[in-house]
Amino acid sequence: MIRRILFALICAVPFLAAAATPNIILVMCDDLGWGDVGFNGNKIIRTPHLDAMAKNSLRFERFYAAAPVCSPTRGSCITGRHPYRYGVYFANTGHMKTEELTLAELLKEHGYATGHFGKWHLGTLTKTETEANRGGPRGIKNFSPPQVNGFDVCFSTESKVPTWDPMLRPKTSKSRTWWDPAKDNVPYGTAYWNEKGARVTENLRGDNSRVIMDRAIPFIRAAAKKEQPFFTIVWFHAPHLPVVAGPEYTKLYAKHEKFAQHYYGCITALDEQVGRLRKELRTLGIADNTLVTFCSDNGPEGQSGKNPGSAGHLSGRKRSLLEGGIRVPGLIEWPAKIKPGTTDIPAVTSDYLPTILEIIGAEQTDKRPLDGISLLPIYQWQNERARQPHRLFNPPAKWRSSATATKFTAVAVGKKNRNSRSQN
Repeated sequence: MIRRILFALICAVPFLAAAATPNIILVMCDDLGWGDVGFNGNKIIRTPHLDAMAKNSLRFERFYAAAPVCSPTRGSCITGRHPYRYGVYFANTGHMKTEELTLAELLKEHGYATGHFGKWHLGTLTKTETEANRGGPRGIKNFSPPQVNGFDVCFSTESKVPTWDPMLRPKTSKSRTWWDPAKDNVPYGTAYWNEKGARVTENLRGDNSRVIMDRAIPFIRAAAKKEQPFFTIVWFHAPHLPVVAGPEYTKLYAKHEKFAQHYYGCITALDEQVGRLRKELRTLGIADNTLVTFCSDNGPEGQSGKNPGSAGHLSGRKRSLLEGGIRVPGLIEWPAKIKPGTTDIPAVTSDYLPTILEIIGAEQTDKRPLDGISLLPIYQWQNERARQPHRLFNPPAKWRSSATATKFTAVAVGKKNRNSRSQN
């Protein structure tokens, strides 16, 4: 359905009035199923920090990844467009093109510091070293690292890594699904790269989610010290295969078989880092005006019953367009502006960009089509419902229609040559 939305929604003006420019953090997991978190009913996997975040967030009962696999969803987050518009149709195909305007480029024009931490999977990161799935001379045509797409600071991998000791694998193991941490290791074959195009070699042992957060938090601290708004992407690798958890995490699930111990354990380790991030925002005194999202890039890997990931009550898993392949956990936390609660209004990863455009007051500058819409009317309705729960059981028609049956088409200025931008 073709959808349109006015650039300045009258109903959103009170919501935006007197708001400082928010910091923005987009957190995403890799292959985390809808049913893999406590706030969606999982009784086995321990996710206390995500559950606490859910209680303080607007929780989406129907939040969707733009695709049932990794790369297309990631591109939708930073372009607001359907994967077939920007040309990344599947994992390990295509790359983020220079004609695209990314959220990082947009926000830099509005004074934001921008950082990417974790999995990229929207192009190769080196032209010279053979690594990961496509990196090096064989993948030059797909060279498109975060730093050429608007990110000031990067700590990024092209694709998957083990979720413990991310640069290593046991010398004697040929497993592609899980293994126990070992002392005798060989290189896994994937590297972390920084914004200068240099391979990172320090602080790469132990839990990979912690390794990522060790880089994201100093970036956030530096921006907060300068009182500069920041845009931070934290794209965890967990729980993508191979799943590997340290002994302090696997012992929490000792009653389960080994595969499940490592799968559940790496999610609990990831959950700890979400808690660490939220605690840091409060320590810095910036939590109230920081918008933090949480989701997954698609449903859980493998066949139900053979793989430990859970799609909950949903049919389908990763690579499927059934609900379990694309419906994922979805949270948006912004204490200063969004009241906690739940909504069954559907939303998708493509909605991030148009929502943020409206929040920061960006203006339309070209006719580039976007496929996401602004979620601001949903936030407005949620706040009204919190104030008057006895009167508002359903969103008013003006907000419901805007949020579920319209299209947001505004695009703001970026640094790339506007005359060369693709219009389809």
